[in-house]
Amino acid sequence: MTAERRPKSKPSPKDRAEELTLTIERINDDGLGLAVHAGKPVVVFDALPGEKVVARVVHAGRHQIVASTLRVLQSSRERIAKKPCPHHRLCQSCALMSWRYDAQLACKRKRVADALAKYPNLSEVVLNDVWAAPEELGYRASAKLVVARNRTKALVGMYRRGSHDVVDIADCPLHHPLINRVAAVVREEIDRRKISAYDVNHRRGLLRYLLVRVSPSYDKAMVTFVTRERNYREVTHLAKWLQRKVPEVVSVHQNVNSSSGNVIIGRDTFKVLGTPDLIDQVGDVRLRLGPTSFLQVHHAQAARIYRLVRDWCDLQADESALDLYCGVGGISLHLASKAHRVLGVETVAEAVRHAQANAKMNGFTNCKFVAGDVETILAGDSSLAGKLGAVVVNPPRSGCTSQVLLAIAAMQPRTLIYVSCHPDSLTRDLALLVEQGFLVEQIQPVDMFPQTPHVENVARLRFVGISAPIKSNATSGQAGKR
Repeated sequence: MTAERRPKSKPSPKDRAEELTLTIERINDDGLGLAVHAGKPVVVFDALPGEKVVARVVHAGRHQIVASTLRVLQSSRERIAKKPCPHHRLCQSCALMSWRYDAQLACKRKRVADALAKYPNLSEVVLNDVWAAPEELGYRASAKLVVARNRTKALVGMYRRGSHDVVDIADCPLHHPLINRVAAVVREEIDRRKISAYDVNHRRGLLRYLLVRVSPSYDKAMVTFVTRERNYREVTHLAKWLQRKVPEVVSVHQNVNSSSGNVIIGRDTFKVLGTPDLIDQVGDVRLRLGPTSFLQVHHAQAARIYRLVRDWCDLQADESALDLYCGVGGISLHLASKAHRVLGVETVAEAVRHAQANAKMNGFTNCKFVAGDVETILAGDSSLAGKLGAVVVNPPRSGCTSQVLLAIAAMQPRTLIYVSCHPDSLTRDLALLVEQGFLVEQIQPVDMFPQTPHVENVARLRFVGISAPIKSNATSGQAGKR
């Protein structure tokens, strides 16, 4: 959970007291209800399409009003009777928590369909139903929690949407139970020892964030304290106390972040106690993870994606694969069991070191991992020569640059798999790839984040040449489902 940008101006007491009766027309991409009041758009938290609600204004801007639901006068059939989190209205992180789960899935599929509809050359792409998550709660295997203090106690929780106000979360229903246990112990000890928390306004105080990563497969945890400055005494004491109270914590680190912005993780990380890494099992491979390694938060869904990518690549024994933005190698290692050779490319050097270690730990000798700018490596690395069966890309939310996409098209791989966490950047990139001779056969949405509007997607493309007709020939909207 990252801090969101502070609103441009604080709402006045008059704005806070104002209540509006609104009819919700639809929801936006953030899962918030949209209505109109006096000709001005209103964004409403905890409001479903078709509902009539009474909402309190929390910010009245020049072009838009932001409000939060107080009472529901006419309820949607998709609304559940009781939400599983008492902090829902305060935290506002789980915008879809009031929805029935089947309605959440339908909402996410529509989100992808709307993104596809913006591009005429994607009009016939087969969009499968969203893969439901086996765990709707308790699925998050990692968390970034804010540490703060009010006049009476320590706070460990989340920034409330659109602010720097910290909501103390005693027991987040989305987090793995081990994360909640760690947070409770840290909160108690910060209070007992009166350890200072970072004050964003005065830029002073020690503790800024608490990062917890859990291995659900082995029920172990790695904890990282993000601090304003290097500190040995307080952090070491916290680490020892935490391991005594929660023996599942096998690794404790300190990360130093002296910046004044909203960036969570600083440049320097130091091991305090325990092992340097956390061992986890995702799908068919074991993974060694560091304090700042990226890994999907929903392990069961990540495993399904890894296996789907491997199946869709359908690599032959003499074919190689290219895995771009490979991270710690989860997808690469699944491909390695079928491919002649796999080359993984990643911008983060630490992730590449972990990917290399993970290949060794899993006994794969046919993997190579390279650290550097993806665009530059594609332009100059001669090791890409050979029979290229598949390319996999799993870029950040912003998607791929046009240079990367054009470089991939120039290779003319038989199969291209695009894993994306943002429908808009995905469809933008798919439209360009179609222009370069690829056929988008199907898209499989995956619910990686129940209770939130986010949706992961896996797209399967085949290179057919620019002269080929640009339309999908997939035969079933349920192809690839399990």
